[in-house]
Amino acid sequence: MFGLHTELGIDLGTANVLIYIKGKGVVLEEPSVVAYSRDTSRIKAIGEEARQMLGRTPGNIVAVRPLKQGVISDYSVTERMIKYFIQKSIGRRRFRKPNVCVCVPSSATEVEKRAVEDATYEAGARTVRIIEEPIAAAIGAGIDISKPCGNMVVDIGGGTTDIAVTSLGGAVVSTSVKVAGDDFDEAIVKYMRKKHNLMIGERTAEEIKIKIGACYARPETLSMEVRGRNLVTGLPKTISLTSEETEEALREPTAQIINAIHDALELTPPELAADIANRGIVLTGGGALLYGLEDLIEERTGIHTMTAENPMRCVAMGTGKYIEMGGRTTTKRA
Repeated sequence: MFGLHTELGIDLGTANVLIYIKGKGVVLEEPSVVAYSRDTSRIKAIGEEARQMLGRTPGNIVAVRPLKQGVISDYSVTERMIKYFIQKSIGRRRFRKPNVCVCVPSSATEVEKRAVEDATYEAGARTVRIIEEPIAAAIGAGIDISKPCGNMVVDIGGGTTDIAVTSLGGAVVSTSVKVAGDDFDEAIVKYMRKKHNLMIGERTAEEIKIKIGACYARPETLSMEVRGRNLVTGLPKTISLTSEETEEALREPTAQIINAIHDALELTPPELAADIANRGIVLTGGGALLYGLEDLIEERTGIHTMTAENPMRCVAMGTGKYIEMGGRTTTKRA
């Protein structure tokens, strides 16, 4: 049994939603996808089941991601998705409303933060606390942000890359760019269209990124068969794609992330910059798993770069630990 009120940490990501329950760890990890009927607005599937429908639905069913670049693009669908995931995490039985801590990108406006807060209340939360993603990522990566020394965290999610320099429990410098994992997929789609006259879907692009994707030269070249539609003939076609080609395809989005890191370092006070030079840069988020990203950042900045253990879960774990550290809200909704 849970206590009087279950305490949840929610990583409300563009690509995935993760839920952390105090004392239990991450209990749910599902894609942020909802399939619903265009005619009746009735929800057909949420999460992994809905992700399987992306690009494969008949005309009257739509499979969508209700969050774009880390913020809500479809309020009512997001609310229903959060409600479904909360109930799935703590059971559909009668329960006291949970205290929820939910993360947002560091660049989110007050209006965007309010939308996340309202949707979480409507989904059944008793109290809601907002935390910025890079702070949650730093806590989840095991960094003690309360100490008076600089740490740089780069959280590469699905829709945004959040960069923060933390010290004494807060972000001294924080920035966010709307370039992340989804943009890696999109860059691969564009490359395939331009270089091979082949139209592929986002799921295929993601598979390429995971299996052979690279932004830094691999010791040996990998390749895979890619199926899509020939843009000239309109017929199905299969080609062999190499990891070297993905490196070319991903050059632009990875360069934008590195430029953002460079900009954040320029704004960092000298004492904290010296700490970062000693301690290194920590990468979190699913995008951090792209092959060679550590090496590329290290080469361009001259600062040792490492990926956190279990980077995809860092934000969810940090959001949950933030509650455990006493960062919960004490105000109920009016």
